[in-house]
Amino acid sequence: MDALQSGELWILARVAAAMALGGVLGIERELGRHSAGLRTHMLISGAAALIVGLGDVVAQHFTQEQYRDLLRIDPGRLIESVVAAVGFVGAGAILRSRGKDQVHGLTTASSLLMASAIGIAAGLGHYLLALGASLLCVLVLAVFRRLEARIGTAAAGARPD
Repeated sequence: MDALQSGELWILARVAAAMALGGVLGIERELGRHSAGLRTHMLISGAAALIVGLGDVVAQHFTQEQYRDLLRIDPGRLIESVVAAVGFVGAGAILRSRGKDQVHGLTTASSLLMASAIGIAAGLGHYLLALGASLLCVLVLAVFRRLEARIGTAAAGARPD
């Protein structure tokens, strides 16, 4: 197996790790029957990791002599594109009730953004950071939902999404 294939296998491993960690968030959302669940979170995390990994592939491809002076690779722009794309998807998860001052889907949109950040971390090979962020998200999503219910936020008319 040559170096290129080995690099691609590492990228796939990072994508798989990102999808698994995004799935942790998705399971919590799925249990609460929210609009973006397991598959959505897994795909967003995996896509973020793949896009970051493709940054390495593109950079390697364009290091050939004929391209060296034509193209400059900025990995930050790849991350920006992930965040912009997830913002678009997250906006689709946000709904405002007609005739009411209630907005639904903000937490789901936020968890999608977090899933993309976890995917970026995994895509860069920072598995401990990705795992820790996943666990913190589940803590916020699951534990604090119960806390909100107890202190009356849910009962006061703001539906936790």
